[in-house]
Amino acid sequence: MPDNQRSRVVTAGDQRSPNRAMFYAMGYKDRDFDKPMVGVANGYSTITPCNSGLDILAKRAEAELKSVGAMPQMFGTITVSDAVSMGTEGMKYSLVSREVIADAIETAVMAEWMDGVLIVGGCDKNMPGAMIAMMRMNIPSIFVYGGTIKPGHYKGKDLTIVSAFEAVGEFNAGKLSQTDFKEIERRACPGSGSCGGMYTANTMSTSIEAAGLSLPYSSTMANEDAEKADSAAESARVLVNAIKQQILPRQILTREAIENAVSIVMATGGSTNAVLHWLAIAHAAGVPWTLDDFEHIRARVPVLCDLKPSGRYVATDLHRAGGVPQVMKMLLKQGLIHGDCMTITGKSIAENLANIPDAPDANQDVIRPWSTPMYPHGHLAILRGNLSPDGCVAKITGLKKTSITGPARVFDSEEEAMGAIMSDRIKAGDVLVIRYEGPKGGPGMREMLSPTSAIIGKGLGNDVGFITDGRFSGGTWGMVVGHVSPEAAVGGNIALVHEGDSITIDAEKRLLQLNISETELQDRRAKWQAPQPRYTRGVLAKYSKLVSSASLGAVTD
Repeated sequence: MPDNQRSRVVTAGDQRSPNRAMFYAMGYKDRDFDKPMVGVANGYSTITPCNSGLDILAKRAEAELKSVGAMPQMFGTITVSDAVSMGTEGMKYSLVSREVIADAIETAVMAEWMDGVLIVGGCDKNMPGAMIAMMRMNIPSIFVYGGTIKPGHYKGKDLTIVSAFEAVGEFNAGKLSQTDFKEIERRACPGSGSCGGMYTANTMSTSIEAAGLSLPYSSTMANEDAEKADSAAESARVLVNAIKQQILPRQILTREAIENAVSIVMATGGSTNAVLHWLAIAHAAGVPWTLDDFEHIRARVPVLCDLKPSGRYVATDLHRAGGVPQVMKMLLKQGLIHGDCMTITGKSIAENLANIPDAPDANQDVIRPWSTPMYPHGHLAILRGNLSPDGCVAKITGLKKTSITGPARVFDSEEEAMGAIMSDRIKAGDVLVIRYEGPKGGPGMREMLSPTSAIIGKGLGNDVGFITDGRFSGGTWGMVVGHVSPEAAVGGNIALVHEGDSITIDAEKRLLQLNISETELQDRRAKWQAPQPRYTRGVLAKYSKLVSSASLGAVTD
């Protein structure tokens, strides 16, 4: 799609245009036709707490747009709840929803020839979907994050949604009473907002802020706090200025801006899903970006924040400690982000950070001083080897062991593997393999939070390796390797693993290796047959036909 340097107002405002009749029906006055039409893409739903608080923000933005001389046009976008669908067949629709959201926003905005768009989203796929749409359309755009959930509490411990998933394994292992299990389940999510740790939603919100497409501090606010609605109103004002100045998304999201975003992912200990999503966003923006670029940034950016899932704190704690601006200022001082990148505010990154202290407050320990980081290098490593020649993604921090060689326990679906875990057939030293769950094979590349949480709940988090051509939740930790490419469904070597084969995962060497001879591997390849598609009609069938490899971002265009 070519860059869109045009104004909708010229057409609708033309005295001879029959389009005006439709606008009069929606309350337009003659004077309104000279104002910019601004879309408000509202991800509100009561499907999930991540999005249940969005309508208030969208309406606040709508009112502010009117007050500053724009004509808002609100429309809805879908959402699904990963936490609700996790561990079920429904999870196959999660990654698919990213594309549906992007397509829906692009369709509504471009069909109505809007002058700009403010997108309000609250959960994992709203955000990358919004960014992909912004890059495709390239009209003035701003993202408003719905905000994080506040932590739940039980017996002196902070709870998040992951606490509930891990409690399943603990209860099954006899480590948790039924009363405690139920109380954790009831208290884990105390209100509206996105999952509270540095899981996928907060990973994407913080990295979008770092990229310059949402307002400073907005990515770590709690949904239920008044400042979140104030930030939505401020976002409306900033967007109207961007329309006047014609500040466009592709002017903001340069390669250097993506480096800034990924640097924040590393510094905050963010989700493996950021790799998949930023590959896709870069693709939509026409910016060259590969798996190896993540590895280059990992090597130079330390983990500065002590955040869940592998750390102690949640996003609201990060907000109180100074938020993304404080972390960015530390990186800027060390020359690790690009201060000259433009932002949607019309100011550069350096200008936005001018009044931020060089070092975090000494009276908090959410953000570590530069001299004593959590880890000296980033936590998301790109592994390669004969099991994943096109690359895969591993979290490598917080591990007591950085390598494992053990027998493969092979399963062709998440459900099969979950049954083995819950019946105690997975032992310390095993390497769990879940395949045919990739973008094409699943289809939809399900997240494996249920099996990984069950393993952790059973006390095996440091003793079992886990590889898959599917994905992991941002709430996952342990010796886990996802996005294995090529995937099993297209004949990737993960399809050729036999039960009991020796597999090595080595985080320090960034190696994922099936320990058999090349001759044996080729013999198995000659005998392999592609499975029949699991779906032949509907959205999953269409997605399976279109989607690319995870190593390219699982894009569909």
